[in-house]
Amino acid sequence: MRCSTGDDEIPMIKRLAKIFRRVTSPVYPTLRFDRPLVLFQSDDWGRVGVRDREGWEQLCAAGLNLGERPYDFYSLETAEDVHELCEVLRNHRDSTGHNPSMVMNFIMANLDFDRCLGPGQKQIPLWPLSEGLPRRWRRPQLLEAYQQGIRERLIFPALHGLTHFCERAIVREWNAGGQRAELLQTLWRASTPYIHWRMPWVGYEYWDPEMTPSNRFLTENEQRVSITRAVELFQKSFRTAPFSACAPGYRANEDSRNLWLEAGVRTVQKTGQQSGPYLDENGMLSTFRTIEMEPALESCGLEKLLAQAAQCFAGGSPAVISIHAINFHSTIKDFRTPSLKLMDEFLTALEKRWPDLLYLHDADLFSIATEGSYSADSGRVRVRVTIAEADR
Repeated sequence: MRCSTGDDEIPMIKRLAKIFRRVTSPVYPTLRFDRPLVLFQSDDWGRVGVRDREGWEQLCAAGLNLGERPYDFYSLETAEDVHELCEVLRNHRDSTGHNPSMVMNFIMANLDFDRCLGPGQKQIPLWPLSEGLPRRWRRPQLLEAYQQGIRERLIFPALHGLTHFCERAIVREWNAGGQRAELLQTLWRASTPYIHWRMPWVGYEYWDPEMTPSNRFLTENEQRVSITRAVELFQKSFRTAPFSACAPGYRANEDSRNLWLEAGVRTVQKTGQQSGPYLDENGMLSTFRTIEMEPALESCGLEKLLAQAAQCFAGGSPAVISIHAINFHSTIKDFRTPSLKLMDEFLTALEKRWPDLLYLHDADLFSIATEGSYSADSGRVRVRVTIAEADR
């Protein structure tokens, strides 16, 4: 089954969406596009890690051998980090004159470390991002830097979660005592929530790895509490409901997606599984990250990235680039400088090789998928959409 989005063909897309709602199989036909489309999706913004050099030294003095892996250097972006990223984005334009836009997935609350250290916790005390950062954390003008980027349409805010870790797992280990609770205490005294690779038992927001496989996802009611609170804080921070969401660790299930849908989310960010985006039975668009651009974590050659982009475009899929916030951090270790250099070179090469490319964010892609066009500074931009066979 194939269709394309000419002026009289949009109703066909909508009729197909109705058909998809009756499909019981989890495999959906993928969408293909006739223009090179480029999206950046980036996780972990607003989430604190090791509290800069002072916190690093405190943890080393407590016996942690930091520096073994990149995420030992994960701290938190600064206002300068955000400004420097936006400057690179500002210097590039697509075929319509539009700048690239970074989809930033935000964690909406951090630990309130002082209150966390009290005994017998049944819930983890949190400090909302909308109210700044926990005590002893210093990031002058960071929230203002986010807002400036959003106003310039260089940043598209999206929902990552209320927290990145599974609260149920941490409460259980804290109240059980033992070595895991001692490690938490050491980290919290240094105003550091956790270092995931050292303690994977903290899990991800909706997913508890210590439970049996059938019970690892939180119940629908447990997820509802977290998602409702996260959406409230997102609206308080950004004055809008989240349009796009990406679960911490990509751990989401049907309950997660249904609750996001209730909250106004229309685009779901995923990894793996299939090469192209699709519309599900609820009319939600699923996107898939097709290019890993993570220079802080592994070697990223420019030619390899361009070859991957070429493969996406040849198959009619968007180049959806995954680049986590750690790549722009600079306080404990300067990941920002080489990452921005690579990004600048990548964007320059994309624009040279594919002069008709379009830089999009998730809401733009949703508009193309459902209406065949999206709004740019130059007016409505039409993109031909076809529906291909499902990837299996």
